[in-house]
Amino acid sequence: MDGEDFLSDLQSLVIHGDYDASEGADETALAPAIYPASTYSARSLDEFARMANQPRHPRYYARYGNPTQERCERLLARLEGMEAALLTASGMGAMSTTLFAQVRAGDHVVAQTTHYMGTAQILTDLLPGLGVEVTRVDQRDTDAFFAATRENTRLIVVETPSNPTLALTDLAAIASFAKRRGITTLADNTFASPVNQRPRDFGIDLVLHSATKYLGGHSDLIAGVVCGEASAVERIWERAIMLGTNVSPFNAFLLLRGLRTLPMRVARQNENALALARFFETHPAVARVHYPELESHPQHALAKRQMRRGGGVLSIELKGGDSDEQGFHAARIFVAALKMARHAVSLGGVETLVVHAASMWEASLTPEQMRQAGISPSLVRIAAGLENAADLCADMTQALSAQALPGNGDR
Repeated sequence: MDGEDFLSDLQSLVIHGDYDASEGADETALAPAIYPASTYSARSLDEFARMANQPRHPRYYARYGNPTQERCERLLARLEGMEAALLTASGMGAMSTTLFAQVRAGDHVVAQTTHYMGTAQILTDLLPGLGVEVTRVDQRDTDAFFAATRENTRLIVVETPSNPTLALTDLAAIASFAKRRGITTLADNTFASPVNQRPRDFGIDLVLHSATKYLGGHSDLIAGVVCGEASAVERIWERAIMLGTNVSPFNAFLLLRGLRTLPMRVARQNENALALARFFETHPAVARVHYPELESHPQHALAKRQMRRGGGVLSIELKGGDSDEQGFHAARIFVAALKMARHAVSLGGVETLVVHAASMWEASLTPEQMRQAGISPSLVRIAAGLENAADLCADMTQALSAQALPGNGDR
């Protein structure tokens, strides 16, 4: 299916994909209802027993589920081509409950060296403390995943593209190997979104998102989601009700609202990110651009195989001098000089956000760990929003010019 046909089908899906005629009166309003109730009454003892014993009943107790949440999960599962989905209070809620549902003491996990910080902390600190061994490998080296597996390997965790250098993992190769070995695969698809990449199409078992990002799309909610076969999602739900990671009804409502425009938003963010990447590639103040859709990206061929477009996030490394200190200083001048792009964490919203990676992680990672993650002192991550691309390039131009102002190189 070509890109235009896919986007057209996806746009219809996000508007109508959560509709269920069997719900009757709940569906007469064009906007979904918000159910703030913490608990629901039964009309008989038999009905109460059914409510209490039916997994994920949406009208039993709010920690178990909620009608607004149920509608949103229905749509999210269809977006990722899966049987079921589970919404959680955050992306880390989705990751933690999923990991706890998949492994136990004595098991082994293979994961990437580069993961979202919260995921990395679970992999390096929490799981080993619970008796689960974790081996981390370079995501660009597919053979390293294979070599790291053992007889007790139960799970392979991947994230592609990864943060902040947009390195890729070969989903088809990992999934094919894992299926032959009976190993479950979990992919964090946050940076790509279902518009640009569906890991299920390549054989991945479980797909996870920080729904705070592209799925919500307006920087006004916190949520997470994991999608997969119904039986697998039910096991994760069993952990979720123990850990209390349920999403609020209002955030489920906001997420549904955001999903209605997901294909249109991501299409524009793709265009803006590519325009910025091409602009930076020709600018004399920029040493390197990381973006999968650029021909210069070392994994461009893989990006063409498994991604429809390059996504809305790119990163650049500035020419700041010969030392780490000079590179760090050049990046901070650039970020401080931006006028339209905002200096803030997160991504996927309507506004363009930038982060100086070394400033964000210097308190959490050693210089050696940052080097291993590909985070140079001059690296800046840019999450493209929906602004006019020419306006964004103009803002980047004036910010890059700020480095050459008298005094900026002497601090």
